[in-house]
Amino acid sequence: MDVSLSAWIVTLIALSALLSLDFLIVARKPHEPSLREATYWVVFYVGLAVAFGVGLTLAAGGRSGGEFFAGWLTEYSLSVDNLFVFIIIMSRFAVPRHLQQKVLLVGVALALLMRGAFIAIGAEAISRFDWVFFIFGAFLIYTAWKLATAKEEDEFKENAALKAVKRVLPASSMLIVMVAIGTTDLLFALDSIPAIFGLTQEPYLVFTANAFALMGLRQLFFLIGGLLDRLVYLSYGLSVVLGFIGVKLILEALHHEGVAWAPEIPILVSLGVILGTLTITAIASLLKSAHTTRNTPTDTPTPEPVTEPAESA
Repeated sequence: MDVSLSAWIVTLIALSALLSLDFLIVARKPHEPSLREATYWVVFYVGLAVAFGVGLTLAAGGRSGGEFFAGWLTEYSLSVDNLFVFIIIMSRFAVPRHLQQKVLLVGVALALLMRGAFIAIGAEAISRFDWVFFIFGAFLIYTAWKLATAKEEDEFKENAALKAVKRVLPASSMLIVMVAIGTTDLLFALDSIPAIFGLTQEPYLVFTANAFALMGLRQLFFLIGGLLDRLVYLSYGLSVVLGFIGVKLILEALHHEGVAWAPEIPILVSLGVILGTLTITAIASLLKSAHTTRNTPTDTPTPEPVTEPAESA
C-alpha cells in the first residue's frame, strides 16, 4: 500500500481536529456525560471508523480494508480492557466524576503521541530486521498467557515514574492521576503495537487503527463503566486473540525464512478469528453474569434491633 505524504497530512489534520473538538467540549463545560450523550458520541466515533474502513477498501482494495478492520477491532477490544485499569486509577485517587473527562482526554492524547512514536520505531525495525517478528510473536504469546492468568488486583501497580512524581508533588494533585494514566497507556502500547503489526505492516494502517480505537474512549468509559464487571471473560478472549496473532507472526516469519510447512494466514481468516472470539467472549460473559444475577439473593434479612435489658426495680 503506497500512502502519499498528502494523505498522511490530511489524516493527521482530521484526527487533530477531532481531538481538539473533544478538548473544547471538555474545557467549555466539565461534566459527567449522560448515558444518551455518551451513546451518541460512541456511535459517532465507531461510525467514523467503519466509514474510514469502507472508504479505504474502495480506494486501496479489500486486503488493506481487511487489515484495518482487523487491527481496529483488536485495538478497540484492548482499549475496552484498559478501561478496567482506568476505573481502578480513578477510584484509587478519588477523582471527582465531573473531572474524569479531562483526565481521560489527556490520557488519550498522550496515548496517541506515544503510540505514534512506537509505530515509527516498530516500522523501522521491521523493515530492517526480519527477526523482529519472532520477538513480537513470542512477546504476544507471553502477554496472552499473563492476561489469561492475571488477577484483578494485579491490574494496576504504581510504576517508577508515578512513585517519583508522588515523592515531589502532593498525593491529591491531578497531575499524579494524569501521570498514572499516561504511564499506564505506555505499558498498554507495549502490548497493542506488536499485536497490530501482526495483522499489518503498513504504518498508515497501524496508526489509523490505533487512532480510531482511542477516539471516543472517554465517552466509552462513561457508557460501559458500569457494565465492565459483566464482561467476566474479556481477558480470556483477548488472550486468545493475542496468542493467535503471536502464532501468526511466528508462522509468517518462518514462511519468509523459507520453511515450507509454515503457512501464511490470510487476513480474512485473522478477521474471522478475531470477530468470532470476541463475539463468543461477549455472549458467554453476558450469560454468565445473567446466571450469577439470577442466583444471587437480593433480599437480606433485617437484623433484630438491639435493646438494652430492662433494669429490675
